[in-house]
Amino acid sequence: MAEQSSELALQIKDPTKTLKADIWSCFGFYQQSGRHDLDMSYAVCKTCHSKIKYVGNTTKLRNHVSRFHPELLTITPAVEPPSPAQPKIDAALSIIPPNSEKGKKITQAVGAFIAKDLQPYSVVENPGFKHMLKTLEPRYKVPARSHFAEQVIPTLYDETKAKILTSMSKANLVAITCDSWTSVATESYITVTAHYMSEDWQIISLVLQTRAVYESHTGAHLAELLSDVVSEWQLSDKDIVLVTDNASNMILAAQIRKFKHVRCFAHTLNLASQRGLRVASLTRLLGRIRRISIFFHRSTTASHCLKVNQKCLGLKNQKLLTDVPTRWNSSYDMVQRFLEQQPAICATLLSPEVRKGESDICTLNETDVSNAEDAVSALKAMKDATTLISEESNPTISLIAPLKAQLLQNMTSSISDSPMIHDIKNAVRTDLMNRYSSEAEKKMLCTASALDPRFKGLPFLTEKERSDVYREVTEEATLSSLSDKIMIFYFFPKQQECILAMHPKVPVQPEVQKDGTSADDPSAAKRKPTSLLVSLLGQSFNDVEVSEESKTPYVRAEEEMDNYLKTSSLPLSEDPLNWWRVHKVAFPLLARLSKRYLCIPGTSVSAERVFCTAGEIVTAKRSTLKPQHVDQLVFLHKNLQLPNERILSK
Repeated sequence: MAEQSSELALQIKDPTKTLKADIWSCFGFYQQSGRHDLDMSYAVCKTCHSKIKYVGNTTKLRNHVSRFHPELLTITPAVEPPSPAQPKIDAALSIIPPNSEKGKKITQAVGAFIAKDLQPYSVVENPGFKHMLKTLEPRYKVPARSHFAEQVIPTLYDETKAKILTSMSKANLVAITCDSWTSVATESYITVTAHYMSEDWQIISLVLQTRAVYESHTGAHLAELLSDVVSEWQLSDKDIVLVTDNASNMILAAQIRKFKHVRCFAHTLNLASQRGLRVASLTRLLGRIRRISIFFHRSTTASHCLKVNQKCLGLKNQKLLTDVPTRWNSSYDMVQRFLEQQPAICATLLSPEVRKGESDICTLNETDVSNAEDAVSALKAMKDATTLISEESNPTISLIAPLKAQLLQNMTSSISDSPMIHDIKNAVRTDLMNRYSSEAEKKMLCTASALDPRFKGLPFLTEKERSDVYREVTEEATLSSLSDKIMIFYFFPKQQECILAMHPKVPVQPEVQKDGTSADDPSAAKRKPTSLLVSLLGQSFNDVEVSEESKTPYVRAEEEMDNYLKTSSLPLSEDPLNWWRVHKVAFPLLARLSKRYLCIPGTSVSAERVFCTAGEIVTAKRSTLKPQHVDQLVFLHKNLQLPNERILSK
């Protein structure tokens, strides 16, 4: 009893700092009598002073507290939590190394986002973009924009260029288009595009380069630029067809480089239509419509009233258009939109709040509206032809000849035409008749149409002209069977001799056996058969084989052409490339020739479309963008293939 009283008088000391378990906040040790050391043989409960033998673990201690003092289990541990400044393992691993596989993939994806979505390099420094990436992947640190401009985008450019060179190396003919444009920084650029047919009969359209040009755009300078294109993109062993507008410097450049040249049909239609728009009566009508359209653009009151009247009359809410001087179809669209909104326009212009202060603005009378409707009707075929010829995924060079013939027919005046429509049609028809008038151009376009199963009947030609085209196609198919590399628009000084050498009337050289004797040698027929199969069936089957081999290339091409013409024409709604994909085995020579012709675009619109893309890259905020960056960004925007997009044909 005395011993217990003496123990209660002792002070319970806290355990040493080496004991960090949270349970030690409830226990301590007695100090040994006469010494400063703690008696660690027994742990003492600070609540009930019970002694629990301590053997190096805290199991008994925890059992005691949970049994007799369960309320103490919620007590905050006496051991201090680690300092926030002390790094944890998770914190040490919270950053993805830039050179890691995942870091490279994210950085490359950001670079593809910049190129494909026409974003500035500075987008990686925008708070919203950083917040988005931080949310998607907190461990990724966005590199500086200089890293994307100097490393990521150039690397993507080199990788994509290597894929294009590999794909384009398998094409025998490459058609290129080029056109010039001026940026907001008043720098002149020339963009070059390429078009060729893949092995699976898909037309591949690519942007090759967009280069700054500081010299005058003479034919000689353009020819030098085209030479650099051929060298850089390894096209020296390809047949090149150049497609440009009707500018004299482009024509001269093609002549200097000795490229076969196709004049853009969309540009040709624009020139002919512009001539029709210059008819005096139509010019005055367009001026009045243009003035009304501009009025609605600059007057907020009139614009608001027009929207209200459109809603009341059940018309589609559309703004009026103004025309662009260099595009004839913008005038067509302006008049068409005006006619669609004519009831709402009249109601708006007659309202007092709009008429106030604008007495010189008046609507059109019935005669003007009638003339506008007639002009739209007369030029509709020209607009539809412009839209149709501007496609990229379908063959377009084969459309030029039939479209021109049809447009000439549509532009023939009739007795019922008004004087204005008569003048418009005559102006357009006169201009169109002077286009594609050379023999080389006619041959090129008619051959392309003959190789298109939709137009192979050539109904727009006379019987003699059709026969001449079919004969020329047969001769060219014959040449294609003799060599893998043929000029698609060829001119041989001794062409007639070549054709005569392949004509069926020319005796065929006897086949030479392996032993050096001729197959026609009588002694060869007397030899014993080398097997029983040859003895029994050789006479029948060998004769057939020899008969096929004895056919000249011209005969095979002629037979293909005859069989091709006997097949039904393909409906206009069907895909001619898919037709050739199915029938390439039945017509191997013609299919080979078609693959070379039908990849040529009928317009240079693909190069002109780059202007819109470049306009979103070289903006006022990025007017100091270097030409090499412009080239890389335009190139990647058009050619970079994302994982979910169609990959270039291998």
